[in-house]
Amino acid sequence: MTDILMPALSPTMEEGVLAKWHVKVGDVVSAGDVIAEIETDKATMEVEAVDEGEVTDILVAEGTEGVKVNTPIARLKDEGGAAAPKPAEKPAAKTEETPKAEAAPAAADAPKAATPAAPAPAAPKSDSGDRIFSSPLARRIAAQNGVDLKSIKGTGPHGRIVKRDVEAAGKASTQPATASSASPAATAAEPRKAQSLAQMGIPDGSYDLIPLDGMKKAVARRMVDSVQNVPHFPLFIDCEIDQLMAVRAKVNKMLEPQGIKVSVNDFVIKAAALALKMVPEANASYTPEGIAMHHNADVSMAVAIDGGLITPIIKKAETKGLAQIATESKDLAKRARDRKLKPDEFQGGTFSVSNLGMFGIKQFTSIINEPQGCIMSVGAGEQRAVVKNGQVVPATVMTVTLTCDHRVVDGATGARFLQAFKPLIEDPVAMLA
Repeated sequence: MTDILMPALSPTMEEGVLAKWHVKVGDVVSAGDVIAEIETDKATMEVEAVDEGEVTDILVAEGTEGVKVNTPIARLKDEGGAAAPKPAEKPAAKTEETPKAEAAPAAADAPKAATPAAPAPAAPKSDSGDRIFSSPLARRIAAQNGVDLKSIKGTGPHGRIVKRDVEAAGKASTQPATASSASPAATAAEPRKAQSLAQMGIPDGSYDLIPLDGMKKAVARRMVDSVQNVPHFPLFIDCEIDQLMAVRAKVNKMLEPQGIKVSVNDFVIKAAALALKMVPEANASYTPEGIAMHHNADVSMAVAIDGGLITPIIKKAETKGLAQIATESKDLAKRARDRKLKPDEFQGGTFSVSNLGMFGIKQFTSIINEPQGCIMSVGAGEQRAVVKNGQVVPATVMTVTLTCDHRVVDGATGARFLQAFKPLIEDPVAMLA
């Protein structure tokens, strides 16, 4: 028997909704057959079988929320009736985000000796009774060296404990204890937990409670982490966009036969991408190992969807014309609202743009989308009085706010980026060349 496990559709996914089953008990499936649909905080994805066999059990009913990654959701028996690989060795499901190579046992764990090794101990269980997924070699080494697998976090596929994890734990156990070896839980300050409405004196029955779905939980967690962990600061600049509006009208008239309409935000994305190539220090991310300088301007655009926010990506935006950016942004926004984006279409990105101008918002500051170094907030273009050559004249002005991660983009670098962006957006003919 093979357990089909709840797949991880992204590196940060911890749980999801088993939205729909495409198979039932007794069905025979082949590798590549779609067997289920999984909803994450961002999208709905199809899950394919990687083994062939008969479905013997459905362990999690469709519609179930909060299904933890690596939880068995169904069981499969191979068609010949022979025992299939154990679930710790090979999950029986894959997604587009989890290559088959990861589903197979790690080659590094295979013993090199030709002589048969002693059988591995049975897979242990955690204190809660859940099975601890580990390779046979890892269990054998742990048993030989007295290492408790419960104390190890696996780094193999789907969090499985492999040989290197056990060896690292064995080395750590031989090091002398120091003051710095205290557990983070014992030394770090506990985060403040949100109070319930009852704790705040608001009586039951005086409100309607809408449960938090996966997206709301993920957005809340990421935004709190960003505010707490990223030393961010804003920079503001006003851009006159009368020429942009005139050029946009001409461009849209030219593209009308093709059914393409370029928005102000498409101009912003293109200008931001070109400015990032002119000031590459702003197209960067902080990592514990160093500053990652990105080769391309992959611009994430914030899209409001039912229940939250998602940031699909215009990849290599510096290489694309306005018509292509307009076409891609329209398609990505539609599929984002339908929750049909693939993970690689909204995960990643090197820079973000958030535009609330269509709502009449004059100016705002966005929270950085980690691990990106900057996010640009775009307000509404409005008629304002400006001084030109000593005369007060009307102009259409748009306020742009650049929020920077000071670990990556300091004030001077952020200012140079805005200096590059401003002339591009104010005289967009340069972007059409």
